[in-house]
Amino acid sequence: MSRLQQMRQQMHKETIDAYVVMRPENGRYLSGFSGGETTLYITLEKALLLTDFRYIEQAKAQAPEFEIIDAGHDHFTKLSEIGQQAQRVGFEGDFITYVDFGKFKDAFSQAELLSLPDLVSHLRSIKDRSEIELIRQAVKIADKAFDEVLKTIEIGQTEEEIGLSLEFSMRRAGASGGSFDFIVASGIRSAMPHGTASPKRVQSGEFLTMDFGAIYQGYCSDITRTVFIGDPEDKHRHVYETVLAAQRAGIQAVAPGRTGKEVDATARAIIEKAGYGDYFGHGLGHSVGLAIHESPNLNKREERLLEPGMVVTVEPGIYIPNWGGVRIEDIVLVTESGCEVLTQAPKEFIVFE
Repeated sequence: MSRLQQMRQQMHKETIDAYVVMRPENGRYLSGFSGGETTLYITLEKALLLTDFRYIEQAKAQAPEFEIIDAGHDHFTKLSEIGQQAQRVGFEGDFITYVDFGKFKDAFSQAELLSLPDLVSHLRSIKDRSEIELIRQAVKIADKAFDEVLKTIEIGQTEEEIGLSLEFSMRRAGASGGSFDFIVASGIRSAMPHGTASPKRVQSGEFLTMDFGAIYQGYCSDITRTVFIGDPEDKHRHVYETVLAAQRAGIQAVAPGRTGKEVDATARAIIEKAGYGDYFGHGLGHSVGLAIHESPNLNKREERLLEPGMVVTVEPGIYIPNWGGVRIEDIVLVTESGCEVLTQAPKEFIVFE
């Protein structure tokens, strides 16, 4: 069954006769079109892709299930023309802006509008074989970049230089770019979970955390590794080993039928038992695919059950202000019997003398 057919099944369940897609990842997932300026209008009988002159030929080649319409730069006017018969119209309420919602209401003035943001994201959460292979390749590219950068790290390098080395390596290996703004944080900055690369120079006696990922044919990878520069103290080793133990326990807990809440609790309990519970303030992980953050998540609130084909990160951390922090992250595929760790980069405590 094609993705478009699956989408229509979801529409039938929600008793809507039309759905409008504006989020780029959702549009690419359903149509195959990777260009810009895109709106999909889907009914139980028709599938229309609205774009402009620049992308017409590309859309025809990439989206064979869709009728391609040159809507110029005013998709709302075109929607008002083609959607006159629609009575119940679903849309991505978590994506459309306030200004565009006003135009949306004008375009479908005769219809009941329903915010159904999970309609496509629910489908996207279960990856098919082709998607899994693309994610595997994106992970391999990130693994290779980490291996290459390990050979170049030295005292005095800036965090920005290390981030650039990671990106250059991934692009040489076939990535179209990074899947997010890389986090390269050393010393006390490593206690910042989202400490993006800065001009700070790496010094002896510091943790160095690198969180990065590649985009390969639209699909993302996400990996975090923390290394140490210089001579670590016992506390450095203890914090690292605590995070590693939590990460391994979290991975072992990933299996179909488990909730994200249960998996999070398994890893979190180890960090709390070690006395660092107050220093692990984010969720254990998130799903990955065409976007770097997808659903479901692994956190204290996630009640959705994991299913085979989901791809999630497992990334516990300990972040101690004015001292430093550690995070270790792998990408994990949920299988029929448990899970498969896709990330292969080493996780043992790496020390640069």
